[in-house]
Amino acid sequence: MNDRIKQLAEQAGSTHKQNLGVYQFYKFELENFAELIIEECAKIGELKEQGFGDYDPDISVGWYMRKHFGVE
Repeated sequence: MNDRIKQLAEQAGSTHKQNLGVYQFYKFELENFAELIIEECAKIGELKEQGFGDYDPDISVGWYMRKHFGVE
């Protein structure tokens, strides 16, 4: 799992069960986790749209989001 996803899961309040290697979410924590991911994606899209950072205008915002979260 990508380090940023782990950070967001912990920020949302999830509990990491080390002996099982999983994160446990209660419903409100899962909703918070989803909101944090959406906010992170929105920031990436807004930065690219506004021309900030090292965003290539010929590369899709989806590609940058997948790269950011380590999704292939």
